[in-house]
Amino acid sequence: MEIAAIGIFDPCAQTPEERTGPLRLDEISGATGGRLFRVDDVDAMSDPAEKIATELGNRYAIGYQPRDMASDGKWRKVKVKANPAPGLPPLTVYARTGYYAPLQ
Repeated sequence: MEIAAIGIFDPCAQTPEERTGPLRLDEISGATGGRLFRVDDVDAMSDPAEKIATELGNRYAIGYQPRDMASDGKWRKVKVKANPAPGLPPLTVYARTGYYAPLQ
């Protein structure tokens, strides 16, 4: 499941949890193929929400079958690349960086 996070962070954070919160939220969302949207003002919440809605409407599903079919529970790294057609701007891919093989 992809996680898209919207965070409002205090630049004067007092506790270690508050200071590392943005990094942790970015790590969690990034591990799922999602991303973190930072917001400086509550009134600006609609901008990242609109971006998330647009991205959800422009999603593609791809299939993948690994060469190594071992059911050993090990981490399998995956990298997804997208090449735009000539003359078009670069594409941005948001995808998981891998998965754990199932155990049997």
